[in-house]
Amino acid sequence: MSTNPCVLLRWTSCTPNPSAQARAALRRILDQLGLSGEAISDAVLAVSELVANATEHALGPYELRLRITAAEYICEIEDRDPHVPEIPAFPSGALFAPDPEGRGGGLDALLDLLAERGRGLSIVNELTCGAWGFTCTRTTKVAWARFPANMPPLLTEIVTRPENGARDEASECAERAYDLDR
Repeated sequence: MSTNPCVLLRWTSCTPNPSAQARAALRRILDQLGLSGEAISDAVLAVSELVANATEHALGPYELRLRITAAEYICEIEDRDPHVPEIPAFPSGALFAPDPEGRGGGLDALLDLLAERGRGLSIVNELTCGAWGFTCTRTTKVAWARFPANMPPLLTEIVTRPENGARDEASECAERAYDLDR
């Protein structure tokens, strides 16, 4: 398997709705790689949060990459801000557990949570079971999230081509990852 990352999307601060574009690109490649619906949804939501954070809080240009190993998929979002954001304390228990004394919790806690900003990294932490983080250089930062791979036996049959015969980056990425094993 490839440990070299494949670029799925590049964008700037002027790119319209980069989170939606990142979700579409990642969903397409993970589907081609044979992941199940829930695994795809969790990965797409977590990565979408990291893309939104990079776009809102860091300088561009930005890049979404996918690194494929035998055991996992690693999504990387690179920006041009070498500073790691403040990481909030994550609750150790259930996020929306009702208060036993009937003084909040449950739906009230959920509504409070949704009314506030700054919960994206908590979502990423939950969806990745804590398998995420940041790597910094002098001029860049990479937010990364890891997801387990469930590789189907005949990987090359999953890769599809657009109807017009053109090659898209996601298909080329999948082929490069598979070709290394042949």
